[in-house]
Amino acid sequence: MGGVIEPEFARPRADVVVLEGETRTMPTPERPSLIVRQKSPQNIEFPFASLSDWLIPTELFFVRNHFPSPDLDARDWRLRVGGAVERPIELDLDSIKAMRSTTCTAVVECAGNGRVYYVPPKEGLQWQNGAVGNAAWTGVLLREILEMAGVKRSACEVLLVGADSGVVDTNKKTASPGPIAFARSLPLEKAIAHSSILAYSMNEEPLTRDHGYPLRAVVGGWFGMAWVKWITHITVLEQPFLGYWQARDYFRWERNLGEPRLVPLAEMEVKAQIARPVQGARLIAGQPYRIFGAAWSGEAVIRQVQVCTGDGRGWREGRLLETEHPFAWRLWEYMWTPEEVGPYKLRCRAIDGAGCVQPDLPRSDCESYAANWIVPVEVTVVPEPQTYEEEFVI
Repeated sequence: MGGVIEPEFARPRADVVVLEGETRTMPTPERPSLIVRQKSPQNIEFPFASLSDWLIPTELFFVRNHFPSPDLDARDWRLRVGGAVERPIELDLDSIKAMRSTTCTAVVECAGNGRVYYVPPKEGLQWQNGAVGNAAWTGVLLREILEMAGVKRSACEVLLVGADSGVVDTNKKTASPGPIAFARSLPLEKAIAHSSILAYSMNEEPLTRDHGYPLRAVVGGWFGMAWVKWITHITVLEQPFLGYWQARDYFRWERNLGEPRLVPLAEMEVKAQIARPVQGARLIAGQPYRIFGAAWSGEAVIRQVQVCTGDGRGWREGRLLETEHPFAWRLWEYMWTPEEVGPYKLRCRAIDGAGCVQPDLPRSDCESYAANWIVPVEVTVVPEPQTYEEEFVI
């Protein structure tokens, strides 16, 4: 890693993480512990500082649940397709697996990732930077399922409904009208795109319960709220869907028609994050250090990642790693040799193929979502290695 002394809080905690139905072993630097943001329903964050591989292992992949994960038996489970179709159909899992399969490597980011950086604080799960991950998803094109049912010419959206349900915000103004399922719609053009699949496999293994078993949506380029898990119903619509998760939650303001109006969240925003060094790290003057992280965007690919180390030399080009894949993230690195001791603020920014540049500051119209502005990592360059035993003697 080069010359670096990382503070204790950056190192994996030596405790046990208990997830539903399983107990994880003691974490190691290679297998750090996950970060539990909420116990019930389970919401679990990937420790982004441990990023090392292009694909995040399933057991370390973040989990975002609005309701408890349903325990579905594939023998009883059915996918029902109806609405504005010529032939309503019902499929079991074996029938779907018998269809032509496709694999899409794609990054999914919770729309609330980075919410902890909002000032003043915004309500919602206080994700830091690990509610994001890149995985290989295998399943069937949503388009081919729709073709089996015969979409009517009057159709405009495709509604995906999950088996998870519950009551939201009881006694609040934003309360749901009784128990509701998690349901989101896609515009028809996105539903029939090659980037929208119904997946039954993640990283070459069957989906786990928390990741949507037996079937979930994969919507390349879009925030995670569109990636509906535990899908049981697909309804083709002739009018835009205005359900709870589209009109009451997961929206932003748009001002291109004068007065601000609400629009549902859709595409992810261009973004790069630093995994290492971690916040508070101490680097050794004169020794090279690898600044490392990941970058992603929505429908466009990542073209550049630039790094600013705060040493007066401005933005410099980072090196993109791996091969470019549509809808997947790009790992990147920048080798830096700090010469002067003192504090530094390391920054990175991504630029995508559509010309979008990661912003310096938050935008006021995104509610508590889409936190893609540059978040500096503060480090200190020291003249020689120092130990924490020396610094914290009582």
